[in-house]
Amino acid sequence: MSCTTVLVGKRASHDMSTMIARTDDGFFDVKKLIVVEPRDQKKKYKSVISHLEIDLPDDPMRYTACPSVDPKNGIWAATGINQAQVGMTATETITTNPRVLAADPLVEYKKAKSRREKDVPGGIGEEDMVVLVLPYIRTAREGVARLGQLLETYGTYESNGIAFNDQDEVWWLETIGGHHWMARRVPDDVVVVNPNQFGMDAFDMEDAFGAQRDHLCSSDLREFIRDNRLDLNQNGAFNPRDVFGSHTDMDHIYNTPRAWFMGRYLCPRSHTWDGPGAEFTPESDNLPWALVPDRKVAVEDVKYMLSSHYQGTPYDPYAGHDTGVRGKYRSIGINRTGVTSICQIRSGAPESVRGVEWICFGSTAFDAALPVYANVPAMPKYLSDVTLDTSTENFYWGSRLIGALADAHYGHCVQLIERYQNAVAVKGRQIIREYDQKIRETGDIDLAKEANEKLCDMARRETISALNKVLHEASVRMKNGYNRADN
Repeated sequence: MSCTTVLVGKRASHDMSTMIARTDDGFFDVKKLIVVEPRDQKKKYKSVISHLEIDLPDDPMRYTACPSVDPKNGIWAATGINQAQVGMTATETITTNPRVLAADPLVEYKKAKSRREKDVPGGIGEEDMVVLVLPYIRTAREGVARLGQLLETYGTYESNGIAFNDQDEVWWLETIGGHHWMARRVPDDVVVVNPNQFGMDAFDMEDAFGAQRDHLCSSDLREFIRDNRLDLNQNGAFNPRDVFGSHTDMDHIYNTPRAWFMGRYLCPRSHTWDGPGAEFTPESDNLPWALVPDRKVAVEDVKYMLSSHYQGTPYDPYAGHDTGVRGKYRSIGINRTGVTSICQIRSGAPESVRGVEWICFGSTAFDAALPVYANVPAMPKYLSDVTLDTSTENFYWGSRLIGALADAHYGHCVQLIERYQNAVAVKGRQIIREYDQKIRETGDIDLAKEANEKLCDMARRETISALNKVLHEASVRMKNGYNRADN
């Protein structure tokens, strides 16, 4: 599934929180935000796509999830934060190359060709990973270890990147072929930007097979590289992107421009991104995976980057004039996004409610980011009671309707959208601040559920108000508009 990921180390954020964020870019997948209690977590998991059955541990924790409303293709939980205040987002579909896939093929489901044969299950994939991992981990590092063990045992049928965060650390894992993987702890002072490519551009193999402070990998990765002659690096350097990733013409249209825009936003002073002397261009193959931002980063910055349509550049598809390259590159904020979440683990918040999930539905260019406390027994119906039928009674469909109406009249609606997004962000932050203080003073975690109801009531009012205004603008500009005075 084509997605975009942003990871923020705690010293790169303005409030010492860690953040992992991703747009879940399916095909207009209808999504909801729910809480899964331990009693609802099955003891045996069966994948719909790969027909794989896995026995699960007996001690799951409560966790949030953003599953598909239509279960025909599986759960696709996408992202969440568990009771131990650990976040996970899975997955970012990444690229690899034929050399890797030939040496370690993807583990795909094979249906029996006759009655005398048996079906052969495939490996695990995006459909499965959150459910298999998030309920059982108490740190981000534990998430890497559990997922790595599952990958080595069962394999995977696709190439993916997966993020984990806790109060102190952010980890990023990338799969390599069917059974191999590597993971890095994101340095505290950087922001990682990752489109649909193998992202890591450096890796300390000595640490991975030694102290394992900041690097982890599958147990035979060195031998796998050596025996299959995968190392393309020169002069003793080791760049995993060159070894395991891709360098294709399509990357320059679909992937690298997204990383360029996010880097340009994060480091406008320390690097040159435009003009004849640009250090990096939208089609550069050496765009950094991790950057020390020129200023501290907030949730609003992450949301802005994940809403990008190359605003402020000639590539903006909404540009009011033809630039000659308008719409050339794949935007980050695209029409078919199902859900976007920012899993924020806040170091200064009361311990029981450190995890806040900023949830967005639909195209990020038009939707608003609503914060909710994750450690609650249930989510408000405005987020969880979503059906496949269009409705104004939930955040998902309200967001989708605003985007679909505003897109065709962008110039007339953009200010309405910005006011809507800012209103939800401001009022959402005010409610979180209010209830952080109440929970800190009383120790009553049940107040988090009350806060979420208050947050959703606010979001409902703001969404309906924005929808009313956008609908009016779209109606005024219908092609069949005509007045008698027009003669």
